Amino acid sequence: MKDKEQVFYGILITITIFLVSTFLGSKLQLNNDFFIPSFATHSLMLLFSLTAIFSLKNHVGYKIEIPQFKTIWRPILIGLLATIFINTIMTIITVAKTSVENIEVHPFMKHSSALQLFVFVFIYASISEELLFRGFLLNMLKPLKAKGIKIFKQHISVSVFISAVIFGLGHLVLITTGVSGNFVLRTVIFTTMLGIVAGYYQEKYDNNAYAIIVHMAGNSLSVLGVFLTSINS
Repeated sequence: MKDKEQVFYGILITITIFLVSTFLGSKLQLNNDFFIPSFATHSLMLLFSLTAIFSLKNHVGYKIEIPQFKTIWRPILIGLLATIFINTIMTIITVAKTSVENIEVHPFMKHSSALQLFVFVFIYASISEELLFRGFLLNMLKPLKAKGIKIFKQHISVSVFISAVIFGLGHLVLITTGVSGNFVLRTVIFTTMLGIVAGYYQEKYDNNAYAIIVHMAGNSLSVLGVFLTSINS
């Protein structure tokens, strides 16, 4: 497979997996109150991503292993700081344009417990989404790895940007949940930036575990917020 073909098929397969998983997942009804609505979608995404990775293993070159402890803290810190910075800026813009009362939260957080969010968002969603967008897609975009720009003296490749943008745009699906356009835009911007951080660390260490860790860091504050709210209520 030529480099251009690998990039094309990587993007096409990723978009197909995402759309099919989202569509079929929305149709599956689980008769169990513990599983949140996204469980079916992320399960299909996980299954299809693994299938794609193993089917194209010679091109993907997927790698995952437990990171060294001394290298974990920086990805976690950057993931947390990016989450705080971006959400703070977007919240300020929202308040300036409307009011505090118009600040929205993710639909899942309105109807899920802290335990459910920890299991299905912090852990499960982070793994399944990173397996697709970084574990599969970013590795398929390796022919573009050498091209990129310097940000704070760090090389951010075109492949990282593309995987992050596609990851961010995938969250446009939130439009179907009834949230405002402002919330969707905020989420797309946040997830795109988080995707850049996740992709950077995966490429740096050639290890999908780092992308998963960054993703978990990005989700952690929301889960913590629900947990603290449940304690005080």
